[in-house]
Amino acid sequence: MSMGQKKALIFELSKPGRCAIDLPVSDVPAVEADTLIPAGFLRQEPAKLPEVSQPDLMRHYTGLAGRNFGVDSGFYPLGSCTMKYNPKINEDVSRLPGLAQIHPLQDSETVQGALEMLYNMEQYLAEIAGMDAVTMQPVAGAHGELTGLKLIRAFHRHRGQNRTKVIVPDSAHGTNPATATVCGLDIVEIKSHADGAVDLEALRAAVGADTAALMLTNPSTLGLFEKNIEEIAKIVHDAGGLLYYDGANANAIMGITRPGDMGFDVVHFNLHKTFSTPHGGGGPGSGPIGVKKELIPFLPVPVIVKEHDAYRWEEDRPLSIGKVHSFYGNFGVIVRAYAYIRAMGPDGLQAASQDAVLNANYCLHRLKDAFHAPFDRFCMHECILTSKLQKDQGVRTLDIAKRLLDYGYHPPTIYFPLIVEEAMMIEPTETESKETLDGFIAAMRLIAAEAAQDAALVTGAPRTTVVGRLDEATAARKPVVKWQG
Repeated sequence: MSMGQKKALIFELSKPGRCAIDLPVSDVPAVEADTLIPAGFLRQEPAKLPEVSQPDLMRHYTGLAGRNFGVDSGFYPLGSCTMKYNPKINEDVSRLPGLAQIHPLQDSETVQGALEMLYNMEQYLAEIAGMDAVTMQPVAGAHGELTGLKLIRAFHRHRGQNRTKVIVPDSAHGTNPATATVCGLDIVEIKSHADGAVDLEALRAAVGADTAALMLTNPSTLGLFEKNIEEIAKIVHDAGGLLYYDGANANAIMGITRPGDMGFDVVHFNLHKTFSTPHGGGGPGSGPIGVKKELIPFLPVPVIVKEHDAYRWEEDRPLSIGKVHSFYGNFGVIVRAYAYIRAMGPDGLQAASQDAVLNANYCLHRLKDAFHAPFDRFCMHECILTSKLQKDQGVRTLDIAKRLLDYGYHPPTIYFPLIVEEAMMIEPTETESKETLDGFIAAMRLIAAEAAQDAALVTGAPRTTVVGRLDEATAARKPVVKWQG
């Protein structure tokens, strides 16, 4: 749809007397109805709702839905987000009555199948991560981070140590320092080496008796594997600190190497990334935490315990940090991830990582002559390019991202990681075919050619979308979220 084809708002379609549904007459006596809601909460006048027919209503929202971009409708190369396609069998499994229609307050004897699935899922993730135990309670990656840091803090306090510093590389996900701050800990940022890796000398200078943990993503947000990870772990452990693994980039190593074998003590996974469950729109999510044996006593309650062939909840854990979420996490999301793991198996999980790494390196190889590659070396599941070669034409990364919309592609993550100027982070995941990647690469190369020959084509983009370039700063700071007719 071109910019000239403005779509009317639902309020602008409204005509007095039209109605999309015929509701039954209320069977609550009027006198009683007046007392159900306190007077202070009642509207003083009827709500100004649009009046439209059912066909107009359906066509309006179906048309709006068609404008949405999602992984089911196109390539979604958001770096560090792992926006992979979600197999629909996962959705079917999560809707089975025995899983979808149970209640968390049922007696455990009546939900043995669900408890067995949760227990098995813990074992699977522990094996994949190289950990000794897992809790499924956290419902997002950042929630997993918070839970992990609370476990680390409880561990140190139990040993009589007041460790308050969390070391965070300057290439870290923004949630890492934010989570540590929310947890009441202090942030020590260390700079990256010129090759993108953790600067070992800076790390040695940062650790001390007050070091609680190092929060690290491996591969990093630069899409690079920390080759010195064993030395990094030794430096932190020798100082008495623990290593926290941010699992956002686990789609590069799943089935190949394990955080626990690298020296990490705590790890979170994003089931809505690595294990192919719905992602985006504010949820739902799932961020299970895995820990080494020394941290098991501090895990959130309740804990699933297996006795012979039966499963039960256990609450009596005196060192536990308590609950971090009602009941036991986002059960429906966990079911989807369980279906994915069972369908893939160990070999399939490994192949997924290998294909994700292959796809990212293919994109890097095909695009590094058209755009600047700050780290022109073997990458992992994502690669980074910049608009440095287009700078003289006045074309920035934002312009390239907007121009991609004209070619039907969702842009990659831009301006992150922050330590790379004008960054474009491309993560193709394993689910995309060579043909899809070739189409995306062709569009990127065409944009590079446009920038060299007629930069206005790019700086004025997008040109074929429903609306043109928005004032994003004003939209974020002064959003208009209601009808003001």
